[in-house]
Amino acid sequence: MFQPEFLTSLLLFILPFFFIFLIKTSFSTQIRKNKKSSSVSSSPTTKFPKSYPLLGSSIAISANQEIFNQWATELLKDSPNGNILLHRPLGHLQFVTTDPANIQHILKNEFNLYPKGDFFRDTLTNFLGDGIFNADGDNWRFQRQISSHEFNTKSLRKFTETVVEDEIIDRLLPLLSEAASKNHVIDLQDILQRFAFDNVCKIAFGYDPATLSPSFPQPRSEFAEAFEIATQLNSERFHYIFPPFWKLKRALNIGSEKILREANATVREFATKVVREKRRELQEKSSLETEDLLSRILNSGHSDERFVTDMVISFILAGRDTTSAALIWFFLLVSRNPRVEEELVKELKEKPESLDYNDVKQVVYTHAAICETMRLYPPVPNDTKFAAADNYLPDGTFVKKGAGVTYFPYAMGRMEKLWGKDCMEFRPERWLEKEEENSSPSGGKLKFVGKDPYKYPVFQAGPRVCLGKDMAFLQMQKIVAGVMQKYRVVPAEKEFDPLFVSYMSSKMKGGFPVRIEKRMVASSEQ
Repeated sequence: MFQPEFLTSLLLFILPFFFIFLIKTSFSTQIRKNKKSSSVSSSPTTKFPKSYPLLGSSIAISANQEIFNQWATELLKDSPNGNILLHRPLGHLQFVTTDPANIQHILKNEFNLYPKGDFFRDTLTNFLGDGIFNADGDNWRFQRQISSHEFNTKSLRKFTETVVEDEIIDRLLPLLSEAASKNHVIDLQDILQRFAFDNVCKIAFGYDPATLSPSFPQPRSEFAEAFEIATQLNSERFHYIFPPFWKLKRALNIGSEKILREANATVREFATKVVREKRRELQEKSSLETEDLLSRILNSGHSDERFVTDMVISFILAGRDTTSAALIWFFLLVSRNPRVEEELVKELKEKPESLDYNDVKQVVYTHAAICETMRLYPPVPNDTKFAAADNYLPDGTFVKKGAGVTYFPYAMGRMEKLWGKDCMEFRPERWLEKEEENSSPSGGKLKFVGKDPYKYPVFQAGPRVCLGKDMAFLQMQKIVAGVMQKYRVVPAEKEFDPLFVSYMSSKMKGGFPVRIEKRMVASSEQ
């Protein structure tokens, strides 16, 4: 005989499938229509998604899940005020905006009124725990204070510089040299992800997973593979048509949630083990240099194992894919724009192969080109906060308590009203202007000019602005210099047109297959 508990679980398991089957059957025509109108090149007459009782606009959202950023961007372009309202299941609302004044309101002016919220924390708690990127309120402020102090130390910056330099010289460049000499096609996305993962683990843990090595390609370590799975499956929780469904799967320990439980456990067990070993090292060797972030946190008196583990996992997540996500699009855009490539090479050939913090201030065109890349292809294309109380935005929009408010860097970079009619062009010069030298009419050399962070919220803005921004630029500029001074990156496929997709950060679907060509250096100045 079946036990009542089993029958209840079976019923709970079957009902959502039946529910979703009815939805998909009833509205299959609607899904096909949404797919037809969801391409990036759709006309400016794109219709806002239809909303149904209980379901909201989940049918259209699900149909466009893989191209959500492109689809939502077209809707935002159609909107006269750059805002749209998406109806999520069970009456939940998601307000999406590209208005810099609204973004400043939620990220700075009314910061305490727009936390990450329970929905976000509940979705990621098994993975991130109470780490800084999954925290609100006093817990977040406490971690932010600790992190801000450590990130502003010169010694950590120097350590970061050394770690990145070693990874470039010992691993990245030899790999590119071999690919160039043998004319191999390599997946640059995979390589840069491995590069970033090694770097952030060494900076955060003082641990080298060596996922990028001279014997590449090779399988990732168990920790790296589990981290990849955990990142993707945790992200997919946000896209369910029927949100309680993933919780049901988790309770029954089936399907993707079973895989995710195992991946989360592997990540946490490994991170905890590293924390324990690091604490033992510090206790046994009082003179041990404390360069990595974990050592610094432990030495500052924070000994709670779970607290420290949560913090370090969050930092690995933040640094793992963001720089690699920016750089793959950078190298693609440069390959499509010979004029930009020429300017970059001209600037970089006058600099040492190893750029330090002082050098990166001088490569203004490189800095501009990276910023321009992230304007069009931000590593985190959208971000959502949840209103803790009823509130009005600067443009007069009423936000009900509990509603999600999403700001959208991906769409903002494609808005004419923000960036002009040439907004779809890759033009680093929009970040540069000439310095005046002794009031000379001809002007002087170029200088980098930043943009309003609420017009360009690629690194967030306000109290939660990215602490690792300067380190990220150092890493990206050092990689660009190391690669472009010696090699050209050429897409392996003609007319290569990858799909921009995003989980917790953006990627090229299917990777970035490239060939590496040795750069020809002129023997004399022309």
